[in-house]
Formats: sequence, C-alpha cells, structure tokens
Amino acid sequence: MARSIAGDTIWRDGIYPRWPVFVKTLRQPAGAKRQYFARKQEATRKDVERAFGVLQARWAILRCPARVWHEDDVADIMVACIILHNMIIEDEGFAAERWAPEDGASTSHGVASAPIQMGVPRSNEYLIQRFADIRRSTTHDQLQVDLIEEIWAHRGGGVA
Repeated sequence: MARSIAGDTIWRDGIYPRWPVFVKTLRQPAGAKRQYFARKQEATRKDVERAFGVLQARWAILRCPARVWHEDDVADIMVACIILHNMIIEDEGFAAERWAPEDGASTSHGVASAPIQMGVPRSNEYLIQRFADIRRSTTHDQLQVDLIEEIWAHRGGGVA
C-alpha cells in the first residue's frame, strides 16, 4: 500500500511505523533534493545499523529497551560504549573486530539478570507524554521534510 506526499511515493511496508524516532527512506523520490536525501539516508542507515549491531553484540546494556530512560543517560551509555569499543580496537587492533559473543564477555549465557532500573523517570505524566511523542506520525512527516531540506542545504545544492 502506498500514498503520495509532495510527489513522493511513501510505502507502508510494515517494517517501521511512521514515528519520528524512525527516519524512513522515500521510495521513488521525485526531484533532486529527495533523490539526494534517499541516497544519503539509505547509506547512513546501513552504517548506523552495522555500528549499533557491533556495539549490541559486545554490551548487553545496549540490547535493553531504553524508551523510559532519561535521554542524557542513554547518550552517556552510548558514548561510554563507543569509547570502550575504540579503546579495545586501539589496544587489540583489528583482531578485536572479529570478536564474537561466544569468545566470552557481554552475554548472560542463559543466566537471568535483574532488570536495569537506572535512569527511569519518576513521573507517569512524563512517560505518557514521551510515548505519545514518539508515536506522532505528523511529527515524522515534518521531521522528514526538515531533514530533506537540511541535508540538501549542507550539500550546497541551492534551489532544486
């Protein structure tokens, strides 16, 4: 099923919902701006998925749901994991890139652990508002339009 926004066909493929926390690509983008955005978004998505997969494989904390955590806590955890990853690569060289969870560390190996409570906000109103915000499809649409313009402006493309 597809629908059209500003000359672009956007597919409802069921993989990701139209939430502002997901930046979906444009299928059959019309115009130079939107074609450029689609290329950049797809390349960036692949890089992010690959990098995040490496980090998730090494550190179990990144496999836990984080929607109820404070944004600053999530950012601090991500930065810490990235720094640790870079330190490991620097120390062990590229052999560390071939690391697998079976080699030890990180995974629980079937041992149950207590749920992580760190950074959980105290206000139910905050949680309700946050869940509503991440599911707002109109915000997704506006974010996508804004990102197209921002990426085009950084390209130096001028008027499309």
